[in-house]
Amino acid sequence: MNSKIKDEGVDLLFKAILSLDNMEECYSFFEDLCTVPEIKAMSQRLVVAHMLSEKKVYSDIVKETGASTATISRVNRSLIYGCDGYELAFNRIKQANQQEKE
Repeated sequence: MNSKIKDEGVDLLFKAILSLDNMEECYSFFEDLCTVPEIKAMSQRLVVAHMLSEKKVYSDIVKETGASTATISRVNRSLIYGCDGYELAFNRIKQANQQEKE
């Protein structure tokens, strides 16, 4: 856990996110909480992380997402040196998708 971000406000944010039950509730909450550019920036970083985890090259990621190489590099550093949050989320999404197919 990154102690740089841990405080009561962040705890409240994460508790609020964890309280949401479905995609529609997430859309409502994040639309109230964030600006459209903030949501788009976060989603872009997530897509970049997913593409990097699938071993896509920077030029393809730039072309598909419009992300700058600086953003791609920052996301890549998080994948390599971070807290494995992306990997955890991607694995959970993959599991959920597999369960939906069964």
